[in-house]
Amino acid sequence: MLQKLMPKSDDFFDDFEKQTAATVEGTKLFRALLEDFTDVPTKVKAIKDVEHRADDITHRAFERLHTQFITPFDRSEIHRLLSRIDDVLDLTDAASERLGLYQIGSIIPEARELAEVLVAASERMQEAVRGLRHIKDAAHIFEACKQINVLENQGDTLLRRALAKLFNSSGFDPLTVMKWKEILDLIEDAIDRTEDVANVIEGVVLQHA
Repeated sequence: MLQKLMPKSDDFFDDFEKQTAATVEGTKLFRALLEDFTDVPTKVKAIKDVEHRADDITHRAFERLHTQFITPFDRSEIHRLLSRIDDVLDLTDAASERLGLYQIGSIIPEARELAEVLVAASERMQEAVRGLRHIKDAAHIFEACKQINVLENQGDTLLRRALAKLFNSSGFDPLTVMKWKEILDLIEDAIDRTEDVANVIEGVVLQHA
């Protein structure tokens, strides 16, 4: 039955892929901001612009979900997948915004390391999402999801190490520690959402492949 239904509409697959393309773009802009922390307002705005574009894609997809009779898989799964992909860029944008609002003067190395993990996880997420068009190729999809899990664990480790350094260092005043803790948590939360996406995809593949 699924094979009969899926070819009738590629709209949702287009939405997923546009979402993840925007997410990869946004996370790379965020990484670039941390690598070259100059002209911050302009770079923060560029990330915000990508996030707005991704939101438009998400909102159109939600509207289609309520009006389109045939969907490639369960509506609740589509809704979860759209939402979790959207979360990744939303959290990246929030971390970017804090860098400007909190008037951060310089970037700590651990933030750059987390941003590298975020970009890698977003790219693997994009691979997994693309695989949904060819859902019978489950091995490729599962491998991408597995790599996301590995990257999420790396992000957890980096966050713990970064927070330990912040809390134990005499070089940071309490206010700076609070600012960086929030920013680092947001980056790691974004990485966590890529794993949420992977979990949704794995469930879809297990049910329909």
